[in-house]
Amino acid sequence: MMFIISLILFIGGLFLFGVAFMVTSFQGLVFTAGIIAVCLAMAIPMFRSQWGKEKIH
Repeated sequence: MMFIISLILFIGGLFLFGVAFMVTSFQGLVFTAGIIAVCLAMAIPMFRSQWGKEKIH
């Protein structure tokens, strides 16, 4: 399930990158939203893989 969410965020972020150059206003905001979406799409699997693992010293 998390893979689907990450994939949707990633593709949506790439879509926002492209749309940012076509909108007439708020280009920076749309582009920044795309960056945040792609970052979240990459971060979710990384954090998800660490859940349940405990450090043993």
